[in-house]
Amino acid sequence: MKASIAIQVLPVAPTQDELLRIVDEVIAYIKSTGLHCHVGPFETTIEGDDYDQLMDIVRECQHVAVRAGAEKVSAYVKIVYRPEGEILTIDQKVTKHAQT
Repeated sequence: MKASIAIQVLPVAPTQDELLRIVDEVIAYIKSTGLHCHVGPFETTIEGDDYDQLMDIVRECQHVAVRAGAEKVSAYVKIVYRPEGEILTIDQKVTKHAQT
């Protein structure tokens, strides 16, 4: 892997149920990309070799949230990018902590 992006999407919604529905739509979109991802309680991490594709996904997450009904959306993004070489993968970071 050459890049890993963690994104937390924070839509403004009238109720908690609506907020969860919008976030679920964003997560469904991320999963539909076919890239390896990990959904956590605060953010979703996506990894891949194409940095531009990952940035396109980050941008589209905002559009998905608005189309789903968010009047406004904020996002926090963390990026690890190494154009030459490899980075630690999601699995390398979390597998040892997974509950069995």
